Amino acid sequence: MIWKKEFTLEDINKKSGHFTNPFNIKFIEKTEDYLVCKMLVSEDTKQPMGLLHGGISVYLAETIGSYAGNLCIEDLNKAAVGLEINANHLRSVKGGFVYAKAKPIHIGGKTQVWSIEISNEKKQLTCICRLTLAVISI
Repeated sequence: MIWKKEFTLEDINKKSGHFTNPFNIKFIEKTEDYLVCKMLVSEDTKQPMGLLHGGISVYLAETIGSYAGNLCIEDLNKAAVGLEINANHLRSVKGGFVYAKAKPIHIGGKTQVWSIEISNEKKQLTCICRLTLAVISI
């Protein structure tokens, strides 16, 4: 199991509060080695052509990846923060929900690397991201 902190989905949804509420992000699944959240594609998340904004997909990826990364750190004096993210937008989304799944590639003492796949309601891949987190003292 990768998680070093005990948590429930209810806990993480309560704690994320103001940070995830603007885009209605909800954490919906956890297993021993990945975390999943969903986000409604609404007028607030679309670009002028009526499609999910690519920057919002990156926001979703960094949100879930950062939460997952911090749940893998035992030391309460350390935090995982974004160092680099890249995204490939593979398919447009006009509405409904998108689902982000974060899985670790590397969990080290100083850095972490996460793979985040974003899919539509038909389980079609819409965006893939790789997030590198720096583990810092706080």
